Amino acid sequence: MLDTATLEDYFNTNVRRERLIAYLAGFFGALALGLASVGLYGVMAYAVTRRTREVGIRMALGAQRADVMRMIVIDSLAPVITGVAVGLATALTLTRLLASMLYGVAPHDPVSVMGATAVMLVVALLAAVFPARRASSVEPMEALHYE
Repeated sequence: MLDTATLEDYFNTNVRRERLIAYLAGFFGALALGLASVGLYGVMAYAVTRRTREVGIRMALGAQRADVMRMIVIDSLAPVITGVAVGLATALTLTRLLASMLYGVAPHDPVSVMGATAVMLVVALLAAVFPARRASSVEPMEALHYE
């Protein structure tokens, strides 16, 4: 008996494994991005919170709240921007090794690369702004007694 099927059915059965691997890779990539975001937020928020005493001293000496916040945000984002630049250079270099394993996606997919970069930068910005706002709103005498 002849086993007949459409070309689409034949194609779908032959690429099922590759599709599953692609979905799993996408899921684990999104999970890794989420975990990296949570970790980045925690480390940066902790680093900014540790500067509460410094903020109190600056405020006691007459610094404006906006100037203190700007200083903290710039100081906090500098290592993140450096890390993103090194990570982008490394990722773009190593994609040549992975190019043969990609199916239907360009090795230098700008949407994925820019999306992950944007997520990291937004998380870093939020992790710097919220604790900086909290630290700069504390009374200088209270901040000096902090720790």
